[in-house]
Amino acid sequence: MAERQPGRSRLVQILLGKPLGSLEAMKSAAAAISQLSELAASGDVRKLSEAFRVAGRELALVGGSIRDAFLDRPMNDLDFTTDADPDTTLAILAGLTKTTWDVGRAFGTIGAKLSKHTVEITTYRADAYDGETRKPSVQFGTSLEQDLLRRDFKVNAMALRLPDLQLVDPSGGIDDLLHERLSTPGGAEDSFTDDPLRMLRAARFCSQLGFQVADEVRVAMSALGSKLEIVSAERIRDELSRLLCTPEPRTGLDLLVSTGIADLVIPEIPALKLQLDEHHHHKDVYEHSLTVLDQAIELEQSRHPDSQPDLVLRLAALLHDIGKPATRRFETGGAVSFHHHDLVGAKLAGKRLRELRFDKPTITAVCRLIELHLRFFGYSDSAWTDSAVRRYVRDAGDLLERLHILTRADVTTRNRKKAERLEFAYDDLESRISELAEQEELASIRPDLDGSQIMKILNIPAGPLVGEAYRFLLETRLNEGPLEPKEAEHRLKEWFSNR
Repeated sequence: MAERQPGRSRLVQILLGKPLGSLEAMKSAAAAISQLSELAASGDVRKLSEAFRVAGRELALVGGSIRDAFLDRPMNDLDFTTDADPDTTLAILAGLTKTTWDVGRAFGTIGAKLSKHTVEITTYRADAYDGETRKPSVQFGTSLEQDLLRRDFKVNAMALRLPDLQLVDPSGGIDDLLHERLSTPGGAEDSFTDDPLRMLRAARFCSQLGFQVADEVRVAMSALGSKLEIVSAERIRDELSRLLCTPEPRTGLDLLVSTGIADLVIPEIPALKLQLDEHHHHKDVYEHSLTVLDQAIELEQSRHPDSQPDLVLRLAALLHDIGKPATRRFETGGAVSFHHHDLVGAKLAGKRLRELRFDKPTITAVCRLIELHLRFFGYSDSAWTDSAVRRYVRDAGDLLERLHILTRADVTTRNRKKAERLEFAYDDLESRISELAEQEELASIRPDLDGSQIMKILNIPAGPLVGEAYRFLLETRLNEGPLEPKEAEHRLKEWFSNR
């Protein structure tokens, strides 16, 4: 404890010079000091910092870890920065662990698994885009301050020098934390020109931290959106995915739409702001879609509280109505229709997700959910047959739980009676699915006879006819439930003789 006191004193001295503003802020700062001090004294971090000191190299805990400590959030990722080049970092780590990786060596990053922590250590950087290529040119820097000042936002531009616990905050990140604000260490236009992806990160951090962007950041985003053309689709995809997996993605999405960034990255979302007029009235599809996303997240967390954010579900919730602009029709009497917007929307979603380089399983799952998201509506008007319930389960397949959540979230009506009727109807549908599942193992519905049995009974070779017979038996299974083997064989022979 005595070894940490000088370091803590330096932290306190720096923070006392800041306008903490309230007793609550002072308590938060004190808690952060304690948390950072304990981390620095822990076995892994203490040994790591000592190894770099003995080697004559600098080491600092940097970025999100410092930010999260002052926000009283878990410090899940431990990122360090150093004046050592990657080869030197690997040599130092060799005395601490045998588990290292250098997939980020080209960017100066070396990873390592210590006894209790996984860490990444990056050489000081001073790189930037040249304005033409899709990847930044990597240039190593010479000082910690230089490295911090080239980072995206002030709240991420703080570091803790180790082992002496000196807080380094050259741009005023503490002030931004206190004001729940996102601003850049240098001019916003310069920052976004250096790395245009930072405009998407601004949206993500707004949703992740609950902050607001500074006025100059918003202005720069509106002016420089076209710079994103030099950023690879993969990097844009990853940043959008991180945004959608935050607790409240609506905040960041609204920022992207209001600054025009969404028009360039995912234009189907701002296109949902359909023009309304005094004669034709329908829901604001943009607001409806964000509300569905909000409700899907709420249901996801309540039904699966210990699970990681479900990107497939959130993409489907956000994109489920993107077919409406293309299918909008004005009917007599002032009504507005969107016939087949589910099918059109699935095609549009597939196209956009492919352009953003999402993997095939994700694209397939999102598009299927969009195709199916209207299937339930109508169940509340008349009870479904067992056959219809079986088809619903079969068509959803392993997406059934996500479809449950998406369908429930899609109810945004302000008509309380209608909302209650739909909720009751879906409760009833889920109950019937559970009952039939217990009886018939709905999740693995198959015909009562397989292909080999069909060929043997009908004495036919493999070919299209076997497929026809298989589909006949599957339809029979869906309509009537499971059959006894003899009855299934009788039905098959009868079908074959009547062809």
